[in-house]
Amino acid sequence: MPIIEEDMYKFLLILLIFLGNSAVYSLDLPVAQISDDSILRHRLKDTWFLDPPHRVLSDYTRIESLQTGERVQVSAVEGREEIMIILARERMIGRVTTDTAPAAERRPTGQFPGWEQGSWMLTRNKATGAGTLIRIFLRSDQYTYIQFRPFNAERSLMDAVLHGGYITRSLPVAIPFDRLYTTPLNDILKLVEGRFPLRYFEPDPAVYKDTRTLVTNVRRHLDRLRYADDGAIDENGNFVLINSLQSQNQAAAGLNCSGFVKWLIDGILRPVTGQRLPIPPLKEPFGQRGSSFTINWEERRDVFFGLDWNRNLAAEANRALRSASYSVLDEFEVRNDGFSFVMVSENSAFIARSFPGFLSEAGYEIDELRPLLYTLAIDEPYSFYLAAVNNEIATPTSPRGTPRLRQYFHVAAIIPYFDEFGIFRIVVLESAAETSFNAFRNRYPGHHVNLVRIPVSPEFEP
Repeated sequence: MPIIEEDMYKFLLILLIFLGNSAVYSLDLPVAQISDDSILRHRLKDTWFLDPPHRVLSDYTRIESLQTGERVQVSAVEGREEIMIILARERMIGRVTTDTAPAAERRPTGQFPGWEQGSWMLTRNKATGAGTLIRIFLRSDQYTYIQFRPFNAERSLMDAVLHGGYITRSLPVAIPFDRLYTTPLNDILKLVEGRFPLRYFEPDPAVYKDTRTLVTNVRRHLDRLRYADDGAIDENGNFVLINSLQSQNQAAAGLNCSGFVKWLIDGILRPVTGQRLPIPPLKEPFGQRGSSFTINWEERRDVFFGLDWNRNLAAEANRALRSASYSVLDEFEVRNDGFSFVMVSENSAFIARSFPGFLSEAGYEIDELRPLLYTLAIDEPYSFYLAAVNNEIATPTSPRGTPRLRQYFHVAAIIPYFDEFGIFRIVVLESAAETSFNAFRNRYPGHHVNLVRIPVSPEFEP
């Protein structure tokens, strides 16, 4: 049985993006505190959930109220082969205390985007009327949800999805699919208690205060920088060329991608150590990589430069900000993953593909990066990451017979966190500028990314 039909997934995604065009954000509640809507679903069952689809589509959109007074918009949307019944919770706004603003209590906005926390959806086959999928949003995030599919007369199957990654797939749940139409959410979650990681749906925005401060402090300095090929700042604060250590032309002095991540790490370490890092040790080989075959090509192709550079920076950062025991590769290289499948775009369609996870030296496929960063933000809220982009390539000027080698040709800093409204964010810093995660990912289709951990420190002095 497929996880979800490709056309249906595309229909759901486009619909939710359209419905979710909202400029306000909510501060979500713990999952156990989501208001129960099962009484409302009982009232709707015989009509909206069981009536022939053509009749459901003729019903008008309505606003219903829960026992708590919270409002729910009930509507039906037609796709090519399905209809979707949407119980959209009213959008709430609120935030935690920040350095510049006090906390704001949750309050309604009059908007119903379809993916506000607690929203519930039933997809039905348009020809038969049979229910095919129930999706429940445990967070106010259209890319983060649990969903259920029919299995047999006694059981349903559950998926838990985080930004396209399946942390739980086809988990058997001892309840018939049609019973889910009216079962309270907390009763459903009790059936799977301990069998899927609920923590990924309950981030605490207050935990990320230092990360948000770091991002703010770094951004204040970015407009003073510019890009320069092979450029970096040495331990004395001088702009030099990484390869030769000779001084740059001051009129055009700047940083390349490697020099920029060094500038970032120097800015975090200087308040602690009072010094910048020297350049030569950062170019030294670090840890296991390559083979007896690649040794013969390292000097000519410099295939591991980005990998060694990031590893050396991570070792120094972890030694200074944590302890020497954290400066070894086994401690700071990211090798964990908890996904079975990822949803990726391929030939203008969305497909579910096996998640291969961490590959030695290469890291992760770039299409897998977003769900991985989401889980890392939850599991490691006081870390960010240096990324080494790599692929098997041959240089354009390579003579005939030159082999394709895995080459680490670009580095960047990636900071995943939750903002004061509880919304997941990814900051990408590369080549003396801030870019977007989508631009970074789309620039390198089919590539891999190796990640190393850097401890978060809010102090920044480049």
